[in-house]
Amino acid sequence: DRTYEQKYGVRDWRGGGRSSGRETVGRVAAAAIARKFLGQQGIRVQACTVALGGVVSESFDPEEIERNPLFCPDGKAAAAMQERLEQVRREGDSVGGIVEIRVHGCKPGLGEPVFDKLDARLAGALMSIGAVKGVEIGAGFAAAGMLGSANNDPLTPDGYAGNHAGGILGGISTGMEIVVRVAVKPIPSIEKVQQTVTREGVPTTIQIRGRHDVSAIPRIVPVCEAMVLLVLADFSRHPRDTVC
Repeated sequence: DRTYEQKYGVRDWRGGGRSSGRETVGRVAAAAIARKFLGQQGIRVQACTVALGGVVSESFDPEEIERNPLFCPDGKAAAAMQERLEQVRREGDSVGGIVEIRVHGCKPGLGEPVFDKLDARLAGALMSIGAVKGVEIGAGFAAAGMLGSANNDPLTPDGYAGNHAGGILGGISTGMEIVVRVAVKPIPSIEKVQQTVTREGVPTTIQIRGRHDVSAIPRIVPVCEAMVLLVLADFSRHPRDTVC
């Protein structure tokens, strides 16, 4: 609210303004059309929760994602995540997590060099979601600690031997599975007493009442999926000069 008030002189205290997650409903609706369009090309997008409140998924079962309300690919981790959410709810606090989006069936050639790279557009689209504070492709930040020999994905007669690149090289899809992860911050609306100031700059405290989620996850999972679908739908309409 603070930056909106500083820029526009307006603060929507009702919680339904432009910075509210409610605005993402239009994105999800549009992505339903994009999903059908991409499906005709054999492209499938699936998002899931791989970390929540410090609990990390240890296994990946695509079928498990739809079996639990947190969209977690690890049933055991999903149960631990649910317990963690209840604990934090009782404490009047909130937690963040990590959402992973995987794209299957994307052919080589999506994306343009330099200023319209596929990974740049995906990152921009995902960062437009209010609670997202970071995006990584493939190995992402872990690549910063690797040797080049470990991070490289060698070419073989059957294709790439690995996928540290996350399905995108030089801003263009490689034909491998595209893997994107986003960092979701804890929701700022918590019941705990917090320090703040009034409009006049006088120190005071604030305690937020009412119904608020403990985490943007799982609600944000289909929103992340939607943004990837929309970006891919845009790029799939671009002419592609590819020999693959």
